[in-house]
Amino acid sequence: MHWFDSIILGIVEGLTEFLPVSSTGHMILTNKLLGYEEVPEQLKTFEIVIQFAAILAIALVYRRKIAQVFGFGRPESATGLSVSAFPKKRLNLLHVALGIVPPLAAAYLFKDMIKGDAFNAAPVLWALVVGGIYMWISEALYDSGKIKRTAETMDDISYKQAFIIGLIQCVSALWPGFSRSGSTMAGGMLTGLSYRASADFSFFIAIPIMTVATGYELLGNIDQFRSGNIDIGFLVTGFIVSFFVAWIVVVAFLKVLQKIKLKYFAWYRFALAAFFWLFIMK
Repeated sequence: MHWFDSIILGIVEGLTEFLPVSSTGHMILTNKLLGYEEVPEQLKTFEIVIQFAAILAIALVYRRKIAQVFGFGRPESATGLSVSAFPKKRLNLLHVALGIVPPLAAAYLFKDMIKGDAFNAAPVLWALVVGGIYMWISEALYDSGKIKRTAETMDDISYKQAFIIGLIQCVSALWPGFSRSGSTMAGGMLTGLSYRASADFSFFIAIPIMTVATGYELLGNIDQFRSGNIDIGFLVTGFIVSFFVAWIVVVAFLKVLQKIKLKYFAWYRFALAAFFWLFIMK
């Protein structure tokens, strides 16, 4: 593995982890472009490390909100960004649990199936298309005014809404390429959350979901660290790149949120799938 690959993969992970385009799908397709038809164990370990870097980046952005959920800080502190404030009620650990338990349970129960054919390029491309259609329809219904908006901020989310979003995430947990953030943001809007509340809740519950998933994968690949087969420089390079790119992406996305529609991400997903089908897939 060349150090240049670590930069490319770190950028891809950081750019796509929290946007509704599917980071898993992009990593699978990027590996194919780099020539990794069969992903080596060292690369699997590397992907775990750069995903952990993305987790740290989002945790940094939402550090004050994390403290608030655990009973520290003031509700109005929120993420520390001037564009985000969470007054009124308080998001609590039960909201978070309802949003993360369904997808984590689904991923664990069907882990063997997920690791099988679902990680091939063709199912990922179909997931990009189907997920894009789902996002487009959800946003169209939301913009039509037919859905009553009941939660303007993340602190306004009800337990029922949190649980429904958790159930919707099961699709992305079982189908790589569908996009966890896309499913939660579109699902949140369908349940009455504002675009901002949907994005904030999607990013926030990504922290525990990705921490558990990354920790589980790390335990399964711990022998790679013990054996000394991992190039530390390769890992460090990817980690740093992924961390800073993810942090920049999340901060920038939250600042321009109202100007970026989900349908634009859907168009991108359709174009990406078409490109791979026409020029890459054999």
